Amino acid sequence: MSQSMELLKGLKALALLTDLDLQFAALMGRLADDQRPELLFAAAQTCHRSNAGDVCLPLSEWCGRRIGASEGHIQLPDLEAWMRLLRESSVVGGPGDYRPLILDQAGRLYLQRYWAYEERLADQLLVRSRGTVSIDQDRLRQGLDLLFPPQPEVTIDWQKVAAAVAVQKQCSVISGGPGTGKTSTVVRILALLQEQADDHPLVIALAAPTGKAAARLQDAIQRARTDLPVDPELLTTIPTQAMTLHRLMGNRQGSVQFRHDAANPLPVDLLVIDEASMVDVALMAKVVDALPAGARLILLGDRNQLASVEAGAVLGDICGDTLGFTPVFRQTLEQLTALSLPLEEGAVNPLADTVVQLRHSYRFGAHSGIGRLAELVNSGESEAAGQLLRREDLTDIRLLGKSEDPVAVAVAAYRLYLKRIAEGVAVETVFADFDAFRVLCVLRSGPTGVVMLNQQIRRQLVNEGWIPDGSTLGYPGRPVMITRNDHNLRLYNGDVGIFVPDESGELQVCFQTADGIRRVNPSRLPPHETAFAMTVHKSQGSEFDRVLLVLPEHESPLLSRELIYTGLTRSRREFLLSDPQGLLAPAIAKRTTRASGLQEKLWGRGRSGDGECDVNHQ
Repeated sequence: MSQSMELLKGLKALALLTDLDLQFAALMGRLADDQRPELLFAAAQTCHRSNAGDVCLPLSEWCGRRIGASEGHIQLPDLEAWMRLLRESSVVGGPGDYRPLILDQAGRLYLQRYWAYEERLADQLLVRSRGTVSIDQDRLRQGLDLLFPPQPEVTIDWQKVAAAVAVQKQCSVISGGPGTGKTSTVVRILALLQEQADDHPLVIALAAPTGKAAARLQDAIQRARTDLPVDPELLTTIPTQAMTLHRLMGNRQGSVQFRHDAANPLPVDLLVIDEASMVDVALMAKVVDALPAGARLILLGDRNQLASVEAGAVLGDICGDTLGFTPVFRQTLEQLTALSLPLEEGAVNPLADTVVQLRHSYRFGAHSGIGRLAELVNSGESEAAGQLLRREDLTDIRLLGKSEDPVAVAVAAYRLYLKRIAEGVAVETVFADFDAFRVLCVLRSGPTGVVMLNQQIRRQLVNEGWIPDGSTLGYPGRPVMITRNDHNLRLYNGDVGIFVPDESGELQVCFQTADGIRRVNPSRLPPHETAFAMTVHKSQGSEFDRVLLVLPEHESPLLSRELIYTGLTRSRREFLLSDPQGLLAPAIAKRTTRASGLQEKLWGRGRSGDGECDVNHQ
């Protein structure tokens, strides 16, 4: 082993690298016949960062630093010298080259596949953002007035604005916090689009990243659809079925590729993706590649939530730091909606005309503690957030006292659904009662992590006689979360099921899916774990009436403003926080950013008018 690789092995002990990173660096060194530590460290750290959620490695973060112990360290050069050294290597190429590593002009080093995903996605989104769609403006104006009547409590009806944008644009993004009406808005958008289509209704697909999110989207669409004041025949053209993105794209067993791609596009005229913040750059690039050239794309999500578990922060990068609509498009929107929109200077990128932020929460009113706390967390006001949690006049948020045991709180809440199982009620009712409460954690390990809390909650429920002792594998009421995808069973990482006896008393694991309740024999379950408690990351795409967020006993790199906001906004009615060590304030003060070049590619390149296309959907 070379001296440089020995130095990298020392960095593993500092948790800067893993075995996989070392193996990748060794491979790059062999291919390039180059053992210089600057190359090997860059390769290893690029691999490490991609597995941690970053799309690339910004070399500027490490320039000039001395890494390692005094007896064995790597002294990294300045940015210009480091980039020059890397470009000399046969395994490093520039944008457009086919090399294992790609180095761009800004000093971002990518694994080749991630550079390709990001590049393709940026190009596709920019082309679609510039695409023009022929519409009947008089019909749209009448439809907007019918479906979005005046609301005295709302100064600007951003739902109406979002609908006007989505009908006119081939690609649109609707972002908003909980209760801002993203789903109810998109149902009305679908009605407006089908009205524009006349006798040739659009083929529409509804999708979400997880089975739980797809089931929620389907349920919300079905409920909102019944209230539309439109012709019953038009209602029949609005779909009521949603599915996971993986199922939509067509999984290939043992492959990262899908059945649908650019050569075999999806048979749709419009694709709606909910919970878009959960979609990583690789999956989003593949989905957009598989859209026919003339198809529309609508992304729904909350840009302030945690980014995807895999690499990228696609929704946040697409939303960017928007400066409002371009002047000409803002004028068109005002004519269509009869609303006076804020005049913001500086918007010159056509992408700005595709992004709408919903701002009024219909779920959390002016006196809602959850709504106000979410605003304070998003704006980084940690002191005010702490004071709000301690107010006794707010009944929907509460900070647990230091003597209050989170396990006792959880056990008291979980008794109801276990009682329902003992009574033999319908599985749908069991799920409704189970989803009325959930424990969310920051970490998996440690005294306040998922593993320990699940064990403690189960032990207490056994002591109280709610579940039988002696069986950790399967018992009536055991909630489980799938930890590895099984495409044959259509069960995916993050799906939650409950062990429930069937009519003959045999235990089945029931999953609530977009297609209804699915029952699986316990022996066929893919890898899974008990799910009385889950991490905040795993809770994305779900909502619960009550949430107990348990912060760890020590500082953690995972604690951030986005994590607190995501955990908080999983709750519909009550939010409880266990924070015995006072880590809320530093968490709110820390923002999580993902290294990526997507935002620059979208908002930098998008200033030109090249690549325009005309799309006629009439």
